Amino acid sequence: MRDIRNVAIIAHVDHGKTTLVDKILHFCQLFRENEQTGDLILDNNDLERERGITIVSKNVSVTYKDTKINIIDTPGHADFGGEVERVLNMADGVLLLVDAFEGPMPQTRFVLQKALDMGLKPCVVINKVDKPNCTPEEVHEKVFDLMFELGAEEWQLDFPVVYGSAKENWMGEDFKQPTDSIAPLLEMVLDHIPTFEPEKGTTQMLITSLDYSSYTGRIAIGRLQRGPLREGQDITLVKRDGRKVRSRIKELYSFEGLGRARVKELQTGDIGALVGLEGFDIGDTIADAEAPEALASIAIDEPTMSMLFTINDSPFFGKDGKYVTSRHIKERLERELEKNLALRVEETDSADKFLVYGRGVLHLSVLIETMRREGYELQIGQPQVIIKEIDGQKCEPVESLTIDLPEEVSGKAVEMVALRKGEMTRMESRGDRMVCEFLIPSRGIIGLRNQLLTATAGEAIMAHRFLEYQPMKGEVPQRQNGSMVSMETGKAIPYSIDKLQERGRFFIDPGEDIYEGQVIGENSRGDDMVVNVTKTKKLTNVRASGSDDRARIVPAVKFSLEEALEYIQKDEYVEVTPKNLRLRKILLKETDRKRSKD
Repeated sequence: MRDIRNVAIIAHVDHGKTTLVDKILHFCQLFRENEQTGDLILDNNDLERERGITIVSKNVSVTYKDTKINIIDTPGHADFGGEVERVLNMADGVLLLVDAFEGPMPQTRFVLQKALDMGLKPCVVINKVDKPNCTPEEVHEKVFDLMFELGAEEWQLDFPVVYGSAKENWMGEDFKQPTDSIAPLLEMVLDHIPTFEPEKGTTQMLITSLDYSSYTGRIAIGRLQRGPLREGQDITLVKRDGRKVRSRIKELYSFEGLGRARVKELQTGDIGALVGLEGFDIGDTIADAEAPEALASIAIDEPTMSMLFTINDSPFFGKDGKYVTSRHIKERLERELEKNLALRVEETDSADKFLVYGRGVLHLSVLIETMRREGYELQIGQPQVIIKEIDGQKCEPVESLTIDLPEEVSGKAVEMVALRKGEMTRMESRGDRMVCEFLIPSRGIIGLRNQLLTATAGEAIMAHRFLEYQPMKGEVPQRQNGSMVSMETGKAIPYSIDKLQERGRFFIDPGEDIYEGQVIGENSRGDDMVVNVTKTKKLTNVRASGSDDRARIVPAVKFSLEEALEYIQKDEYVEVTPKNLRLRKILLKETDRKRSKD
């Protein structure tokens, strides 16, 4: 029997989780000397690499001093909280990573709360001690205060700490004396993360994640809580609703390094992958064939935001994408539901519209971006927060928002948040930057990031997490400016764009194909303006000096998917195709729009 430790790495986004895992993999010599691995080894899909964030949690295992350490790298964004909640079920302890300059941030609090509630042992790693102006000792105290505030028990408050810099590849007991490796961190894991103590009894394993292989089909992943698990064993699958289904395990894998190794039997307490089961979901229990006993299923927080997904019915539909019908979109959303626990999908009274509920704009936009890359075309409505009725009173989700920004522009940010019904709870200066904390309704956060970045010349760092439902806070101001809407279908002509430039800013480039009803720019005033940018110059045979000046066109504003979703109004859609993002009015014809207003 090998000694096994299961540890999850949790932290706020960008505090260095994936970088630390890289260094552990190198230290435990998982690669040949001459192997080119690059960095952020575990962020293996394109979206994660482009955005520089972890979206899906990953398992990897290393061997240190004859002990197998299963490491679970988790996402830092609260939007992917569903990922974190389910994988913490597989861990016996957590490495809480905290930036020595920023200290505990909103998401740190969110994930730590989950870990403490599950009774996991925390070990603290204070990372990035090589940053200027950092305060590792103060951060240590803040982590202690945070744990105390979150109701940690005494044995959890007695946590070990190492300081270091994952980037510089060292960890140690004292931040003033750098060591030459990250061995002290692994020693801390061996000394303080408890070994799994299996109870006596029959087989029990909770399915906490899914994988898919085009050869073997769906793969169930989880930690074996007790009892034996062998290849070819008959088992009972206990569903979340209590139904029992007989099944058999065809193949069994254990995690080795970055891959999986086939094993005849899985050791109790180890994390394994099972092939051959039919019709399972996350949260089901794999139990004994004769006397099945279920484990408690995974509780997931409720979604707080919804978006309308509908088929693309613009004049340009089907030009870029492979999958354009409602059947394709429905099947894809159903596939996503299997592994994305924090997602909900509801059908509407129309066969080609679906209401999709998620944790936030980022959570849903990652799904939309993935679908777009797979060749889907669809249209998305304005994000809406979910409003509940509690004790006869309408309540909306409220979030805690932290903004870190230069001191000289902090007044502007406070004013913007206050306009959106935000209340400041704390303000603290760190060097020449200010960290402000607010309570703000989720409605107020939609579209705030763009405005903040503009007001602070791109310097603001914003993080938020869902707190609770509170009574409605009244009207939140929407976008101030109206849209410029195209009157005709055709190509955008530079001459027309040039003549209309003082009326607002454009989202399209000269020569781009546009259609009637497409939002091609932002009006400088508050109302929508219908314009024709497909008009060419009337040519006469008289030439006047100076009348043929070159058109000087300001570069078009290009939105990312999240920015587009946060920008649109109630009567607009974002049209998403593999090659293009377009904004459009729901009703393309101006006469229809006027009628609907009456």
